[in-house]
Amino acid sequence: MVVSQVTNHASRVTLHESRFTSHEQTMSRETLTLSPELYEYLLAVSLREPELLRRLREETGRDPMARMQIAPEQGQFMGLLVELMGARQVLEVGVFTGYSALCVARALPADGYMVACDISEAWTSIARRYWQEAGLAEKIELRLAPALETLDALLEEEREGQFDFAFIDADKENYSAYYERCLRLLRPGGLIAVDNTLWGGDVINADDKSADTEAIRSFNRMLQTDERVTLSLVPIGDGLTLARKRG
Repeated sequence: MVVSQVTNHASRVTLHESRFTSHEQTMSRETLTLSPELYEYLLAVSLREPELLRRLREETGRDPMARMQIAPEQGQFMGLLVELMGARQVLEVGVFTGYSALCVARALPADGYMVACDISEAWTSIARRYWQEAGLAEKIELRLAPALETLDALLEEEREGQFDFAFIDADKENYSAYYERCLRLLRPGGLIAVDNTLWGGDVINADDKSADTEAIRSFNRMLQTDERVTLSLVPIGDGLTLARKRG
């Protein structure tokens, strides 16, 4: 009986070591690459997407420019950031059909407020419809004009240092200009989130010399040395850079 117990214990140890070794082989000190199956698992166990947001995402998915919409897990992540910060006044540069704005607006408190910048009446008409259905239209002030004009107007309105959070997801060649204005509009401790900073991997494609790609490369290099902020580039969606304004 003693021999049997020892044998059973040894077999359990061997099984445990085998499982550990198998797991250890998949572990890395680098960010994990998501296979399609692992990505589906991520969504299955973590995404809490209301039916309204799902419908908006699916409607946008039928648009030829659907690639401009953020991933649902990114929208949820930004909502979490806004909730963690207790943000009340937020900015969005680049609205498209309103998915990201809706994710952020849902996380705002009752007295929360968003200024959303875009130039497209057609796409933002979709956004307005869903914001209205969600009961959040009163929290979102949509300004249809070139975003630099809107941001400059906010500065002229003496809104400098009043915003808690800003999301930049518009034309890439103006990223640096949007960033500088948003940084002025944010309070110390405020957060800027910038989309597409991994740009589908083309940031490391030496053959890609397009204006958009070069603009993102230049923006990323600039931010890496910007001591005015605390920085992290998060590999979610197409790359989301987070820059917290230092006091």
